[in-house]
Formats: sequence, structure tokens, C-alpha cells
Amino acid sequence: MSEFTESTRQATHPVTRTPGDERAARRAVASGTFGTAMEWFDFAVYGTLSATLFPSLFFPSFDDNTAVLASFATFGAGMLARPLGGIVFGVLGDRIGRRNVLMFTLVLMGLASVFIGLLPTYAVAGILAPTLLVTLRFLQGFALGGEASGAQILVVEHAPDGRRGMMGGILAIGSPLAQTMASVVLAGLAAVLSQEAFASWGWRVPFLMGVLLLGVGMFIRRRIEETTAFKESRQRAEASEVPQERALAVLRRRPGTVLKLVLSWGASTGLFWICVTYAVNYMTKELGYANSVTFSLLVMANLISVPAAIYGGRFSDRVGRKKMFIVGLTMQGIAAGTMFPIMNSMNFPASVAVVALALCGIQITAGTQAAFFSEALPTSMRYTGSALGMTFAGLIFGAPIPFVAAWIFQNTSNGTFALSAIGVGLVLVSIIATVLLPEHYKRALHEDL
Repeated sequence: MSEFTESTRQATHPVTRTPGDERAARRAVASGTFGTAMEWFDFAVYGTLSATLFPSLFFPSFDDNTAVLASFATFGAGMLARPLGGIVFGVLGDRIGRRNVLMFTLVLMGLASVFIGLLPTYAVAGILAPTLLVTLRFLQGFALGGEASGAQILVVEHAPDGRRGMMGGILAIGSPLAQTMASVVLAGLAAVLSQEAFASWGWRVPFLMGVLLLGVGMFIRRRIEETTAFKESRQRAEASEVPQERALAVLRRRPGTVLKLVLSWGASTGLFWICVTYAVNYMTKELGYANSVTFSLLVMANLISVPAAIYGGRFSDRVGRKKMFIVGLTMQGIAAGTMFPIMNSMNFPASVAVVALALCGIQITAGTQAAFFSEALPTSMRYTGSALGMTFAGLIFGAPIPFVAAWIFQNTSNGTFALSAIGVGLVLVSIIATVLLPEHYKRALHEDL
């Protein structure tokens, strides 16, 4: 859009911020952050348990190596469902509004978590137990496919110009805080309970906490208003009598943008699951650390990474999304190349530091990503396109990582080198895709991109 057209648009449609707008923005951030925290709390708990306890509880008929692979495959079922949820809820969110869709995804996500906490184990229900586990993981992932992107869109569209990155960064801290809380809960339970008690009922406690989290989340979310950007987009479409965009029109009109969004987010999602799932399995199974020690490592590393999300979003408002994204990806690349050699040295403080470096890099990109992805797409297809970018990155680069890593270590003599090479390769791909994405951080959110 030319400067003349942009200035004319602003003159004929002046943007003003009222106290009500500011309250709506704060509520959107609170709602989105809580939903994000709930999302990542469940995923962090499940990811950790899938590496440690679930193989024996739900797949005891397999040998140890096959049980780990089966447990990680079940973990991937949730990631597999996320693109489907992203498509369904993204299309609905672009048609009926962000708020309405996010109420449903929150309920579905919370109920799936609670039912996982109530599941019988293989010893009680036989093959029905892992079957129900896969089903609930699929439903949970389906809900998360719409929740993650929808919360980001809600926050970014409510945020004032010049602060979209910062508010997206605040939203992103829900992830490390939730993972810290998950690790604290698991470490506390593992410390105070015997191994038998933890395996019997202690692991259920974090999932059953979903009842409380769901109640609080619904209370917050009911007070959120629909975004002005979405309402104006609908009004423009109705006034011009233009037919509503067909479902998945973003793939027809912006396929290159969607592909670049997927690739730019690939390293962050892949390295995240290397850190919080397979690294836990490696430190406990290969290096002999106690579960409580690896849980403590994740607590410390996640706490260190919390400010990185806010700073990533805040500085992206000043210097641009691309620059901060590349800073975060560079940190991830350094961590990917050095993580396993440092862990193999059995130096615990250094292991904390390298995992913290990886998570800080991930949180810098996460703090920037909400605004970066939203600004790359017009309002009428923003929810769908952003959801496709996030969820397919998770499906392609995140879901297979624990399974692939376990297979590599079981079937090669130098698995740590292979996994490090995969991590560094993902970073290089994401940097290239990021460079090719458009930069619109100085422009208002509008339809004519």
C-alpha cells in the first residue's frame, strides 16, 4: 500500500484508543496468557511423563525400548491433531469471531486433560487404556490447534499499534511459567511420594488440576470482547457486498506466506521438544540422573527464560520482528550444537545453562511470533493462516522429534551427534524462511496487505 493510500485510510478511519479499549486489551492479555499457560502445563506434564512413567503404565507388554517409542508416538498424536484443529477453528474464528471459538477450545482442552487424569492403566483396562489415552490426546491436540493461534490473534488485534510485540511477549510467558509450574508439581510429587505412590496416583494430580484451571479460565474469558479488527473486517465485507472468503482461501491467496510461517517456526518447536521431552529421557535413562534432578533442571531453565519472551516482544516493536526472530534462532543454534556434549560432561550447572540458552532463544521467538505472524496476513484469513503456520510446524518438526530421537539413539552409535545436527539444520532452515517473510511491524493491522 502506498503512503498516500495509508494516510488517506487513517484520515477517513481514524484510530482512537478509549479507556474501554485499554481494558479490553488487558483482559485479552490476561485471558490469552492463562489459556497459553493451561495449554503448556498439560503438554509439559504429558511430555515429561511420556519420557519417564507412561511407558510402564500404558505399554508394559512391550520391551523397554519399544515402550518408549510407543509412548512418544502417543505424545505425537496430540501434535498430529493440532493442524486439523487449527484448520477447523481457524476457519470458524475468521467467520464467527475469535472470542466465540476460544470459549469452546478452552472447555474441550480442559475436559480432555481431566479425563487423562482419570484414565485406568494397562494393568486395569488392558488395551483399552492406551486406546483411550490416544483418543484424549487427539482431542486435546485438536482443541490446542485452535487455542494457541486464537489467543495470539485476540491479543494482537486488541493491542494498540506500537505495542503488539510487547503484548504478544507477555502472552508468551504463559509457556515457561506453565512448564515451571509443571516441573515444580512433578518434582514435588516425586520428592514426597514413594515411587509406588507416584506411579499409582501421584501422576494424576497435575491433570486433575485442570478442573480448577478450566473454571478460572472460563471466568476470565467470558469478559473478553470481540476484537475491533474482526468487527471492522466483517462490516467492510457486508458494506461492499463481497462474498465471504471460502474456507482455506489463505492457501489459495497466500500459499508462500503460509509455507514460510511453517518453516520459520520449525526450529523453535523442534528444539523445544528436544529440550523438554527427549533431553529428560536422555538424562534419566542414559546418564543416570534421578527424575527429581531432571525436573529441577527444567524448573531453573524455564525460570531463566521467562524474561526473554517479554524482551523479545518488546524489542521487536522497536527494531522489527525479523531481527529479534533471528537473534532467538541464533541462540537456539548454539544450544543445539553444544547441548549433548555438555550434558555428557555430567556438569549439572553447565547443563542447566545450555538448556536455559535454548529456552531463552525459543522464548525470544515466541515473544515475537504472535505479532510477526498476525502482521503477515489480512484480518479475514489471519486466524486460519496463523494457525496453519504454527500447527503444521508442530506436526512436521515437533511431533516426530521425540520418536525420531529415541529411534536414533537405539539404532546408531553416535546418536547425540545426529540429533545435534538435526537441531542445527532446523535453525538454518528457519533463519532462511524468516528472512523471506514480510516485515510490517510499523503498519496498522488492516485488510489491504
